[in-house]
Amino acid sequence: MRRLPPLNALRAFDAAARQLSISAAAQELHVTHSAVSHQIRQLEQWLGKSLFVRHAGGVRLTAEGQNLRQAVDHTFSTLVARCAEIAEQAPITEIVLGAPGSFLSNWLIPRLERFEASYSGIRVRLQTSTSMEDLRRHVVDCLVVSDRNWPADVEVVSLFDETVGPVCAPGWPHRIAMPSDLPGQPLLHTSSRPHAWMEWASRNGVEPAMVAQGRRFDHLSLLVEAAAAGLGVAIAPALLVERELSQGKLIAPLGFGPSGALFALCAMRDRSDKAFCDLREWLVMESAA
Repeated sequence: MRRLPPLNALRAFDAAARQLSISAAAQELHVTHSAVSHQIRQLEQWLGKSLFVRHAGGVRLTAEGQNLRQAVDHTFSTLVARCAEIAEQAPITEIVLGAPGSFLSNWLIPRLERFEASYSGIRVRLQTSTSMEDLRRHVVDCLVVSDRNWPADVEVVSLFDETVGPVCAPGWPHRIAMPSDLPGQPLLHTSSRPHAWMEWASRNGVEPAMVAQGRRFDHLSLLVEAAAAGLGVAIAPALLVERELSQGKLIAPLGFGPSGALFALCAMRDRSDKAFCDLREWLVMESAA
């Protein structure tokens, strides 16, 4: 007898891990938010491990969650392909797309339904990743990342220029009318872009050393949450805080300016299958729109 966790719990986990959102997973599965939450709790109890970290913008996978997701992705993909063969249906091609979690939740997920409507034979699996090593080891098939320098073994397709700027809660009590107002205020940094504040300061006539200190966070999503909670002023790409700005959780008192970096789709140079080319073409069109 196979010792497996409840399969409904694995389905709920699979949907939530792909969408990085319990609500989006509930919509996909046509069940309630609480039903998905219950299934995930049941799976976490069965494993004795936490699979997600909950935050205001949704959820992100723990290390154990990432490990399980890779196994579930492979297993479910194999089942889909085999069932399609047995039913004599055209199999669905799956592409694993890695990107920062904030990019997935703010930009890609709201547009993904349009892609699936146009390309019903392609299924895009989303994974939080910015690592070129994940690309080389085929953990992901392609990546959307922001950078300035690109490896020689990777094909890079430009999507859009990155713009960055300071963001804070609407009720932030300190005056921010010009860049020189920021030194001395509580500034928030992220480990994934440790020099972001200093680079912004250099471009805006502020001594970089004056913005080097402050509270640091491991991930951009935590940085954004901290800024919205009024803990300080964060530096963030405009693209990745669109939702918080539109919802009024954040403001950008000095606007956004070019960082010199580029959001781009990256894949290994030998990647030329039709499914990837279709996804690449769609991403280019969406970014232009």
